[in-house]
Amino acid sequence: MKTRFWKLWLSLSICVSGMVGLSVPASAAPTSTTILLDGYPLAFPTPPVIVKGTTMVPFRAISEAMGVDVQWDGATQTITAVQTGGQEHKTVKMTLKNPQISVNDQLVTLAVAPYETKGSTLIPLRFFSEQFGAQVSWNDSTKTVSITSPARDLYSLAFYAISSYAQKDLISRFDSVAFGWSRIDKDGNLTLVGNDFYWPKAAGSTTPEMIIDEAKSAGTTPYLMVFAGDANNELTTLLKDRSLREKAIANILAIVQEKGLEGIVLDFEGLGMNGQATEIKQDYNEFVQLLSSQTKNLGVKLTLVLHPLNGAYQGYDYATLGSMADDLVIMAYAYENEKGPEPMNRVDQAIKLALAQVPKEKLILGISMGSENEQSVNQKIGLAKRHDLKGFALWRLGLISQPAMTNMQEAVNLQ
Repeated sequence: MKTRFWKLWLSLSICVSGMVGLSVPASAAPTSTTILLDGYPLAFPTPPVIVKGTTMVPFRAISEAMGVDVQWDGATQTITAVQTGGQEHKTVKMTLKNPQISVNDQLVTLAVAPYETKGSTLIPLRFFSEQFGAQVSWNDSTKTVSITSPARDLYSLAFYAISSYAQKDLISRFDSVAFGWSRIDKDGNLTLVGNDFYWPKAAGSTTPEMIIDEAKSAGTTPYLMVFAGDANNELTTLLKDRSLREKAIANILAIVQEKGLEGIVLDFEGLGMNGQATEIKQDYNEFVQLLSSQTKNLGVKLTLVLHPLNGAYQGYDYATLGSMADDLVIMAYAYENEKGPEPMNRVDQAIKLALAQVPKEKLILGISMGSENEQSVNQKIGLAKRHDLKGFALWRLGLISQPAMTNMQEAVNLQ
């Protein structure tokens, strides 16, 4: 998995001033205290408290949200935490009421010993920065603990559309790229011509085939994206006509093989908008079943882009589709007509609904750069990390602003 661009390296600056001698008069922090992880509230079973000037926070809730595996041994009152997704493998062992902990078999002394309250183990907040590479801070005026999670390897997918050429050089920084050069037309046929999705002509000496070859040479897996909408029932027409389905699948596979592509992304949007959601779900399932049976034989990857389960379009059977495709992209955007950053609570809900039906290893969070900014895109990536998803997908190259790029360059390890 590529990490030189999307490996989040957010532990360069540890901001822990204010953790000692906080201006909280009592031993307990206010009940209104909020813990933000990557900019979004984290539910915790017991509120933070102040002990001898040290902010104590629930260990398991924060650790597991940062991808750290936590095990409890009741017989010895010992906690073992293992971090494997960062720069290095780290094993931490601690015992309740003992300030000395073991970090990769080296002893470290905490300011306050871990202790249990209401079924939760509390440890110093500073621990997360010193041992797990998180960036932490305390805002006394808002009573907010802010934690930026440490580095995590994430799969990255970029969409490349007709208007993406200006950022062609970014392709090599992704694990995969989906070229949006085909669509289903109004008659239910696959086509490489049209207004928005079509096979591009050469730009000087640069041909689309050359871009595909360059991606493969850089280690980026090239996919053919097939777009279809259902505003005029063109997608419904395709899915209900067996001869059209078989013809479209044959044409898709022929293009993939002819052009040297290694995967297919189906971006079939709007299913369920015209009613009959149950019937259209079955039709789409059958289409994907026919396609996936052939992609598996050819060694071609299959990714499906799906409207979120908390969105307006209910024509997607996540559980069945997830069992047939290699992965699913949760298109968790356009909640607010892309007028600004997508609401975090809606995106979080979309992820949780998908996780109830599909293994996390198959889920990719779709992020629209048309609505996100340099701060909010990292918050969305933070949700993908928190839920331990396979990765994230950006729609699209050509929309990544320079401020967003600058922000990401400051937050990731570029090679």
